[in-house]
Amino acid sequence: MENCNINRGFKKLVVWQDAIDLYVLSSKLLTHAPFELKKSFGNCLDACHSINRNISEGYCRKSIKEYLNFLNIALGSSGEFHSSIYSFLKAEQLSNEDFEELDKLHFKLENGLINLIKSLQKKMKDGTWNDSFV
Repeated sequence: MENCNINRGFKKLVVWQDAIDLYVLSSKLLTHAPFELKKSFGNCLDACHSINRNISEGYCRKSIKEYLNFLNIALGSSGEFHSSIYSFLKAEQLSNEDFEELDKLHFKLENGLINLIKSLQKKMKDGTWNDSFV
């Protein structure tokens, strides 16, 4: 049985699950780089890992303004990740197949993040956000 409480609700978010899946796939594809690419690939993995961490941290803050701030940081890390893998593709440091696999999942995650941000912005505007534990 998994430990659950209201603060771990982010684990139900599809965007968080997709971010975890993207990190796992990225780790699989980028950790066996030659020595001269270790730092660049490591920075790319850090950007990817930042996405799920910021989604969860924002969720746990409970304030909608803070939540949106962290989601926007996650979206920025998402852009950094995409820029990294695109540059690896152009420099022929990543195969077309690996790029397409990463990009497909990244695109789904990125659109999910944008839609979550839009939804929360609407709740903030409408005043329908509840930040209470009760």
